Amino acid sequence: MTRYDLALIGFGGVNRALAELIAERGDTLEAELGFGLRVVAITDLRAGSLVRTDGGAIDLAPLLAVAPGELDFSGLAGGSPDPRNEWVIREAPADIVAEATFTNPADGEPALSHVRWAIEAGKHVCTTNKGPVALHGRALQELARRHGVCFEFEGTVMSGTPVLRTARRMFGGLAVHGFEGVMNGTSNYVLGRVESGLSFADAVAEAQALGYAEADPTADIEGHDVQLKVMILANEVLGADLRRADVPCTGLSALTDDDVRRAAAEGLRWKLVGSAARRPDGTVEARVAPVALPAEHPLAGVCGPVNAVAFHTDLLGAVTVAGPGAGRVETAYALLSDVLAVHERTANLAGAELLQEAGRG
Repeated sequence: MTRYDLALIGFGGVNRALAELIAERGDTLEAELGFGLRVVAITDLRAGSLVRTDGGAIDLAPLLAVAPGELDFSGLAGGSPDPRNEWVIREAPADIVAEATFTNPADGEPALSHVRWAIEAGKHVCTTNKGPVALHGRALQELARRHGVCFEFEGTVMSGTPVLRTARRMFGGLAVHGFEGVMNGTSNYVLGRVESGLSFADAVAEAQALGYAEADPTADIEGHDVQLKVMILANEVLGADLRRADVPCTGLSALTDDDVRRAAAEGLRWKLVGSAARRPDGTVEARVAPVALPAEHPLAGVCGPVNAVAFHTDLLGAVTVAGPGAGRVETAYALLSDVLAVHERTANLAGAELLQEAGRG
């Protein structure tokens, strides 16, 4: 049975949820997917680092029994108070690096360096960070190709909902002219609550209290999160090469409470829409902005934390993919689906090599 050893970079909500899946459902996953998973290294900004170098796996149960903010790896065998991210990524005996730290949308760091270190070390890497993919995706994919490893990032656009793989694998024979998406649950929730009568300020505060919005909600409310997702989708699905400057971004601060309620009274619903379309000359234009959508629009009924993307195709018209756009477990599933993609690719390569050997024989 094939087995993959994982290094978890960041042990916050997402990678912790992935560890829970492995600890609680490991045997079931092995039977269903055809490969086993073990965690051999973990790094975390607050807890430090923990690495098994003796051929064994980290016992996840006692770690998961401790509250996230109280973890301290320094007192454990193989533990250190220092995250040692570069050393762990390059030197730990892992096959796959699961990168789920924070990212700076201006330069993609520190996630960008984490991804590069893993690829340069000859390790497959899966990330949920939008920054490295949106800002440097093409270069990282080329680096991974040169090193013969996989670079997977399904969770960067719609959490566990497989919008990227759906577009890549299911749209064969279709010409995709563009897309429109509601790709941020926080802004969507806030707009819905304003429609219901709350002020913007109260709706944002409620979203924060429920855990839908960060202490600083600017990236969600002003569209910067969606901007990166539009770049990833346009570059992957439309073959574009967009930079942040190519995607003008207008956030919810452009709207007033009255704008939202007046539109609702007229049968329209404001949504923060990220879109991209191919021009006649083959170039791609994109933007993020609030749009008042009619009831019949495929995105008008997308509510709360649900995300959706409507792809515009030549033969089928609008094809809409909808599902959870956030959540620790949902995003952890995206990492699991990335591991499955790594397994499928390596299995296919191994099969091709066997066929070549048989042909030479």
